[in-house]
Amino acid sequence: MMVVNDPETLAQAIAAFEAYETALLANDNATLEAMFMPSPLTIRYGVAEVQHGYEEIRAFRKVQAPFERQLARTVITTYGTDFAVASTLFFRNDFPGEVGRQMQTWVRSDDGWKVAAAHVSMMPETRTS
Repeated sequence: MMVVNDPETLAQAIAAFEAYETALLANDNATLEAMFMPSPLTIRYGVAEVQHGYEEIRAFRKVQAPFERQLARTVITTYGTDFAVASTLFFRNDFPGEVGRQMQTWVRSDDGWKVAAAHVSMMPETRTS
């Protein structure tokens, strides 16, 4: 039977997500690149762009500027010991009246936890508790 949210696995997935967020806000591209699965099958759908494959993600990251945001309603769920989904809402002062949504699929690899798929989108803000 698959274990959902095994405490050790969940702690590792949370740590990977938090390290990603720290690198994102620092615009630490080397760390962010290392956190994506280096595969042509890795996908990232952004607010206004699409990257299919690790090389397209790397090219996108190289031209990004730093920004600030606040997270809300973050949920990280692990399935077994090698798979996790991270979902969060975010708010940016440079996008007033909008809420961002981010989902990441994390997979344990030989080199640690990696993002295999990601989706980021924005919509008009409708905060719910």
